[in-house]
Amino acid sequence: MANLDEIDKRLLSELQAEGRVTNVELAQRVGLTAPPCLRRVRGLEEDGAIRGYHADLDPSKLGFAITVFAMVSLKSQAESALREFEDHMATLAEVRECHMLNGEIDFILKIVSQDLQSFQEFLTGKLTPAPNVESVKTSLTIRTSKQVPGVPL
Repeated sequence: MANLDEIDKRLLSELQAEGRVTNVELAQRVGLTAPPCLRRVRGLEEDGAIRGYHADLDPSKLGFAITVFAMVSLKSQAESALREFEDHMATLAEVRECHMLNGEIDFILKIVSQDLQSFQEFLTGKLTPAPNVESVKTSLTIRTSKQVPGVPL
């Protein structure tokens, strides 16, 4: 993907900012006609530079008032144990992101919950008993001052 030209970068930047833009509008913004614009976008999708399109939802307006980051240490760092943990996290709807780290902590999770009680139930009922979990440290988000999806293009 390192061989993106300036038009590809502008296409990606525009789509990252506004995924619902029409092909005609997108073409105008980057200085193309509609057919080559659509071909380029489809090529970027096929190459995996564009993974998908989604709506940016406001969790608090949908009843998810709590966002928590959980730092998880595992008992074993064997590849099979790491995969088992990742596979289990993929089944938990409250876990919105799961990142393996290097260093003292094995994983950091972004978790959403309706309130503190439901988060506590999730923590004790689903997260701490998960496969291979040794310890979990959590930090409740007080406020989010920056949340920008994607990458700087």
